[in-house]
Amino acid sequence: MFKGWKSNYSNVERSSLFKKVIAVLCIGFFLPISTVYAEEESIELESVYHVYIDEKYIGQVDDTEVIDRVIDQKLSAQSDKYKDINITIGQDVSVISESVFNPKSNNTKVRKALEEQLTVMANAVELVIGKDTVGYFSDRESAEEVVSAYKTKYVDNKILEKMEAAEEKKMEMNSSVIEDGPKKKNKVIPAIDETIIKGVELSDEVSFSEQKVLPEEVLHVEQGIKMLEKGTLSEEVHQVSEGEVIGGIASKYNLSTEKLLELNQDLDEDSLLQIGQEINVTEYKPFVDVIVREEMMVEETISYETEIIESDDLYKGDKEVKQEGKDGQMEVHYAIEKRNGKQTGKEKLTENITKEAVNEVIIKGTKVISSRGTGEMAWPAVGGYISSHVGERWGRMHKGIDIARPSNSTIKAADNGTIEYAGYDNGGYGNKIVINHNNGMKTIYAHLASISVSPGQTVEKGSKIGVMGSTGNSTGVHLHFEVYKNGSLKNPVDYLN
Repeated sequence: MFKGWKSNYSNVERSSLFKKVIAVLCIGFFLPISTVYAEEESIELESVYHVYIDEKYIGQVDDTEVIDRVIDQKLSAQSDKYKDINITIGQDVSVISESVFNPKSNNTKVRKALEEQLTVMANAVELVIGKDTVGYFSDRESAEEVVSAYKTKYVDNKILEKMEAAEEKKMEMNSSVIEDGPKKKNKVIPAIDETIIKGVELSDEVSFSEQKVLPEEVLHVEQGIKMLEKGTLSEEVHQVSEGEVIGGIASKYNLSTEKLLELNQDLDEDSLLQIGQEINVTEYKPFVDVIVREEMMVEETISYETEIIESDDLYKGDKEVKQEGKDGQMEVHYAIEKRNGKQTGKEKLTENITKEAVNEVIIKGTKVISSRGTGEMAWPAVGGYISSHVGERWGRMHKGIDIARPSNSTIKAADNGTIEYAGYDNGGYGNKIVINHNNGMKTIYAHLASISVSPGQTVEKGSKIGVMGSTGNSTGVHLHFEVYKNGSLKNPVDYLN
């Protein structure tokens, strides 16, 4: 009869395992016969050890020291290189002892098999986020430190430690029985311009598990942080929409134009994109988002509104302010969500008006009299364009604008008003009309071929007053048009719609 056992070897516990082999001599029923035979032949039972690697038989040895030496040599050879890592033998080595007559061991064969097949591995902790493995670490504390350090990219370490301590205390309180019943919580409200962090969490589940990996796969904390920051490759394809260009698509996915072109070898900066065309935008995405929930109190301005009241006590185009508008103020309590430092949500929790806004009230005139202008001038011709503007021309001041090449030659009143002058002007204007719009504005129309109105006549905006011509000092058929306000020359362009 014999009994088997298994052993895992490590640089922490490897020295005595094979020395504790339990050999059970099973002579039981056969004791009398064995005894007689041993006495007659002077042969004794001896122990042998059957060796298995991952349940595969490799041979037998007469002493477990053969196994110990190979394992010790393999671990010792790597111990200096991996001082901070708990190294071990990667395979399960099991030994079954047996008491036999005339044992036939093959220490050399077993030693060679052990040397060839046994590998040095590391006892490590795997950090998994969601379904992705971030890396392997020497212990759980190191893996947890990586996660905490990644959070501090977006939350101050002191705040994070304070929140974690509060969470631990909360869990302790929840697990204990409170005889006096639940205590009422005092909700902390931020002051004006103050931000309070209410929670920090990760967008995916974090888990840890013990694994055996190659020692070179074990990461230091700094390496783990870089892995988290770098993220994992995510293949994406962008479908081009109308009006999109290479640079805009690159910016949308936080890629440089050079990187986008590198991912799409058939494109260059001058490529003409087609609607529906697929663009490769493969990029690194974070393993996980750090979600920070904040609350803040801000003081905001309440803009006043403008109220218009129409009145026929004022002429159309005139207005007066009856009441000045004044902005109000309110305190607004917001809940903010940020992912990896970028705001992704904002909710208004409460608002408190501290100063009411005062509406601005404007009285707008609606009274229209044909002899009084509205203040809004119409184009005085049927189409055409400005061939000459107000300003110095040929060594002298050109007081108006010239309008040439209209659709037809009709000249129209720019606004309601009274004809103040209609006749030939010997000063170079030729046939000229002056309209007083009775609101401080006057307009002059010159070089007309003919005049259709008379002095004292009331005209309406847009009505025909003459025909375009080239009378007086004129170089061709056009309308010379001037505008005056309270006797001062103005640029007509500023008054024409």
